[in-house]
Amino acid sequence: MQLSICTISFRHHLVSLESIAEWVRSNDFQGIELWGAHALGLEHQPQYDAKWLNEMGLSISMLSDYLPIVGDEREAEKKCQHICRLANYWDTSKVRTFAGHQASHSVDATQRKSMARRLHQICCYASDLGIDVLVETHPGTLADTPNSILQLLDEVNHPALKLNFDTLHVWEAGEDPVAFHQKVSHCIGHYHLKNVRSRELLDVFSPDNVYSPAGSRYGMVPLLEGAMDYHRFLPEVLRNDNSTASLEWFGNDVKKTLLGDKAALESVQQNLRMYS
Repeated sequence: MQLSICTISFRHHLVSLESIAEWVRSNDFQGIELWGAHALGLEHQPQYDAKWLNEMGLSISMLSDYLPIVGDEREAEKKCQHICRLANYWDTSKVRTFAGHQASHSVDATQRKSMARRLHQICCYASDLGIDVLVETHPGTLADTPNSILQLLDEVNHPALKLNFDTLHVWEAGEDPVAFHQKVSHCIGHYHLKNVRSRELLDVFSPDNVYSPAGSRYGMVPLLEGAMDYHRFLPEVLRNDNSTASLEWFGNDVKKTLLGDKAALESVQQNLRMYS
């Protein structure tokens, strides 16, 4: 498995991409998941590009943004073109997005058809540029439950549509992540790995809380210390050397936690090799 950190982990830190990249390289991560807001902020700093990262032995594993699948079509098209252009600039073939910002149960058939059509158009445009569109499994979107995720894959019906399999959010939906993973493993493009102290504290990952500098971080815990059983799930991912994943940490003590989670993953992987 190729492991990345997310620049969103440093969203409230006064730190440069150069400093992050140096730290990533010195600690043997393979890549960086670049938050769209950070990619936009770096547009006018040409000293930072894919070639610069490649010379450090790194790459951008995924560009994570939010492509609109509702609202004005022209504005959505402009945003899609811009983000795909940035993905090409950073030489990544993966763009992460959300499947809207409404829970699947609150979307009627007409709305859903329109959203799926827009997502299909985005996939067509991205595919022509060699880019896959990864919809994140996430509450409050069309990819919030296993049934809705499977329905969305069928509705969009485009080979460039993949899943960013956020394991905790699949578990949050009441599904067994191992069982669901086996159903959709053929269309997973990337994984997000994070955990929570208890199911009752899952609201700590709501976007309004996560993006707020004053938001609570209580309930965010290292990967193997939370309520979701990653010991069951990780063998699904770690046996595939070509799989890519990001440690998605939103809490405090960023570097210490990321290094601890990386060491924990390496320990699990070593045990798998020993007993396989």
